[in-house]
Amino acid sequence: MKVFLLVLYFAILLGIGFYCRKHAKDVEGFVLGGRNVGAWLTAFAYGTSYFSAVVFVGYAGQFGWKYGIAATWAGIGNALIGSLLAWFLLGRRTRIMTRHLKSATMPQFFETRFGSNWLKIASAIIIFIFMIPYTASLYNGLSRLFGMAFDLDYSVCIVLMAVLTAIYVIAGGYLATAINDFIQGLIMLVGIVAVIYAVFETKGGFTASLDALARVEDVSVSTSPGIFASFFGTDPINLFFVVLLTSLGTWGLPQMVQKFYAIKDEKAIQKGTVISTLFAFVVAGGCYFLGGFGRIFSEQIDIKANGFDSIIPTMLSGLSDGMIALIVILVLSASMSTLSSLVIVSSSTLTLDLIKDNFVKNMKENSQVFLIRALIVVFIAISAILALVQYKSSVNFIAQLMGISWGAMAGAFLAPFLYSLYFKWVTKEACFVSFVFAVGLMTANILMRPAFPAIFQSPINAGVLAMVAGLVLVPIVSAITKKPDEKLTEHAFACYEEKITVPIRTSLNDD
Repeated sequence: MKVFLLVLYFAILLGIGFYCRKHAKDVEGFVLGGRNVGAWLTAFAYGTSYFSAVVFVGYAGQFGWKYGIAATWAGIGNALIGSLLAWFLLGRRTRIMTRHLKSATMPQFFETRFGSNWLKIASAIIIFIFMIPYTASLYNGLSRLFGMAFDLDYSVCIVLMAVLTAIYVIAGGYLATAINDFIQGLIMLVGIVAVIYAVFETKGGFTASLDALARVEDVSVSTSPGIFASFFGTDPINLFFVVLLTSLGTWGLPQMVQKFYAIKDEKAIQKGTVISTLFAFVVAGGCYFLGGFGRIFSEQIDIKANGFDSIIPTMLSGLSDGMIALIVILVLSASMSTLSSLVIVSSSTLTLDLIKDNFVKNMKENSQVFLIRALIVVFIAISAILALVQYKSSVNFIAQLMGISWGAMAGAFLAPFLYSLYFKWVTKEACFVSFVFAVGLMTANILMRPAFPAIFQSPINAGVLAMVAGLVLVPIVSAITKKPDEKLTEHAFACYEEKITVPIRTSLNDD
């Protein structure tokens, strides 16, 4: 049963990849699906790129153990801030301006928006450095689940996932990824609801599980009775930082923002906003909510020996074979969808923003597509090797670097990207300052963590500091540096003044 479902799942993914080959013949078709992707595909692509095995196995288990069901606030924040507000504030303007400026990647946007090749190079290098360890992290969490379900070595899981993802992404590009993301998203929606129900049933249902959680005591964390069953949780301040990084951080992540580049039209943006928000409520909210009940399984869990990643697999270990098969496919779906999104962004950024023009002048369209495909193989291979190295030798620095990659990229890009969509006064110098501050802060957090104030020793809290600092620094630096070229800004913002005709049911005329 389990093997059959996996084989069927893999066959569908590969079939879609080869079916979409005809839409991936040029750069815009391969990287953005021809900017003609509808609401459902874009919304699910956004959601599945957002939530991976890192969330389901790692974050849900760790934060659920620390904060109880209050960890659900992270899922709510992901839905309201990371999805609803992101689509509302960024979706339309990103689609309009990036098409007008003919930019297919975030570094290209910075170059054309500010007229600076150095901005393009700097942002491309940041993405290149911090995206690889991020991709390696996606394999984490699969080892315990595959071991539990199939008694299969983690190395086999890594190679299998890497090869299958490479085949369908190389074959069909962004469109294949988007269609597969839709299928994977459906699996995630059904899977998380089924898993929550099944786990509660092993403890006598939801009411009995909540009662058991309310009886859990840990004086090392809090002396308040029933604290783990409270929606205020054990540590509201640090939980607030978790909510901010995992929610607001999406606004500056290239693999998330790039979904808006490809969306089809106005209706797709409106529908996509609703679909993406509901998806996040179910998947992210469900993951963190489930993780909040981890402590009622404490007699089966040894955190000191096995770490936080053992919590969710332990909660699932008593389920039926059919349910475990669904869970394995759920986690595979979450990881493969995010991996495919990351490698497309990484390979297209390296090709279009570093190699093309800087090293290989006048690169032809076919050569660009070929190089992007080749680099997808390279990126997936490197991430798989890093995951294998970490697994075989327990190298911890890789995990630390993965932890700060989100904060570094979001901290560097969020403020410059957001402000430049809305305001003409943003300067290229302000963008550089945001880049340098975020990368410098997160790198220092790795190398000199004990020197940081206690609250910012956590990479999560440091990442939030980087994002908030960028929102403050960009206006300040823009105010004290030379104003941007007027012709350049007028050209960029001219796209918002373009006139279109709409039916009267959409907008009343002056009469």
